[in-house]
This record gives sequence, structure tokens and C-alpha cells, in this order.
Amino acid sequence: MNGPDASADRAFEKAPSCWANASTCHSDKGNPAIGNDSRRLTTQHTFGDSWSRPGLDLRTKALISVTIAATLGTRDPVRGQLRIALNNGVTPDEIVELFIHLEAYAGAARASDSYLVALEVFAEDSP
Repeated sequence: MNGPDASADRAFEKAPSCWANASTCHSDKGNPAIGNDSRRLTTQHTFGDSWSRPGLDLRTKALISVTIAATLGTRDPVRGQLRIALNNGVTPDEIVELFIHLEAYAGAARASDSYLVALEVFAEDSP
């Protein structure tokens, strides 16, 4: 099957392996009917069109995604991207190195704030 439906099918098949527990479940309370379209389109584009492309491995894409979310200063997306990165073989040490390098280009505030989110995520997997 080709076309938009095939792309959506690939996205929803791919999302769990990339995403794992990267996101918390969202409540449908107050969600307008079109909200489901927004979620579907976001998942389809992100995991069906972008993450499924062959040019970069998932580990590299995860590092890039952490960098982008941290640079934007978006704490919840940073948290989700950190989980995706850890689920795709990126180590906590590599993530800290990323923030050290990020500080030089995006500033200490973005790097430090993202590092604090990383500490919370690292603690989730600690015994």
C-alpha cells in the first residue's frame, strides 16, 4: 500500500520502537474532536516521515532531537527526547557531553536547564 494511509501505518508501527515510554499519556478531557487529528498527523510526520528515513541511524536522530529540544528550552519535549535517546543506546555520559557542547552554542541557561531535566530522567531508571 502506498500513499498517506501507508505512511500513517508505518508511523504507528515505528513510533513504539522509537518512543517507548517517551511520553506520558494525555487525557482526552477537553480534547476537541480535531485534537485526535493533530496527534495522528504529528505521529505520522515524526515517526512515519522523519524517523523512518534511512539517512541517519536512530541513535544519531535521538541525539539531534535532544539537542533541538534543549536549544528551544522546552522542558517536556526535552524529557521525551531524553527517554527516546536512552531507549536508542545513547548513554547518560553522552547526554551530559551534549549539554556541555550545547552550552557553547545555545547558552548556559538552556544547557543547565536541560541538564536538570536529564538528571530527573536518569533517576527514573535508577534502582
